[in-house]
Amino acid sequence: MKRIPAAAALAAATALLAATLAPTATAAPQSTAAACGLRIASVTTGGDLRVQQITASPPKVTRTFDGPKDLYPAADWRLLSSISTEPDIAGEDRYGYVTIDNSLYRYSYQTDGGYADVDPGSYEQTKIGGGWTRGMTYFDTSTQYNSGGTKVRWNAYSLWDGTLWRWNNGWTGVKLFGGFGAVKAMTLISQTATYDSFLATTQGGALYTIRIPVGSGAVPVVKPVRTRTWQGFETLIAEKCGSQSTLLLGIDKDTNSAYLYAVSHANGTATVIQGLGKVSGGTFTDVIYSRAWANSLDAVSNLNGE
Repeated sequence: MKRIPAAAALAAATALLAATLAPTATAAPQSTAAACGLRIASVTTGGDLRVQQITASPPKVTRTFDGPKDLYPAADWRLLSSISTEPDIAGEDRYGYVTIDNSLYRYSYQTDGGYADVDPGSYEQTKIGGGWTRGMTYFDTSTQYNSGGTKVRWNAYSLWDGTLWRWNNGWTGVKLFGGFGAVKAMTLISQTATYDSFLATTQGGALYTIRIPVGSGAVPVVKPVRTRTWQGFETLIAEKCGSQSTLLLGIDKDTNSAYLYAVSHANGTATVIQGLGKVSGGTFTDVIYSRAWANSLDAVSNLNGE
């Protein structure tokens, strides 16, 4: 890939790229927060997969799944996509993407009935490409399904020195969006047939939504949500809560702690954000974190946060 120089700050992007959105009703965060939760995946220093199940009320890790062991080789891990899962006869089929040193790989494997061990011979790893340097600070994929469970589209996203890269189905093309040099952390919150949306924090503490239309002539729509206090998180992970709300986890690597928020359907500064508190009972010292489990071959799994 050709290296792209750092682009302008996100504040400039807001002025230059933002388009007016039609006003929508802003629902309060899901009232049945106790029924909402999320699972996060991480890679331990030994290369093991760890999945933690987090409830919203109270914000607490209620279960930890350790394994498969030694799933990832000893390397410089920096980026881990959401981990997808599909039911198998005895266990699960799992797949995702991970950077190992300076290369991106797609991996897949099957688990046995205990879900913590890899079925012998099922692990496969495919190199997507090299050049994934330390300038790349975010990577994830978005697969959108229709009501019949059929895949409508697939896109991959990476943030590289202030430029957001988007690949289409099967890595057939790439489009670059500049102006995101101030972004510190971001996470996918919405997947529709016509756009993907992200929540992003900046080095200065602001919180924004970034909507990326799927068309070839796409222009990002950037809207401020909050102007300060969000700079402490190096990682954001989102999961849907009800039909429109989002459960948002922020991980502070400086203090090895995590905080949970209930976020209403995003609508700029009118977005309602309820702080649920610090997450107890978990471990937030691992190398990298991502969402688990994503894309269950059903439209119900589509994120709908904006």
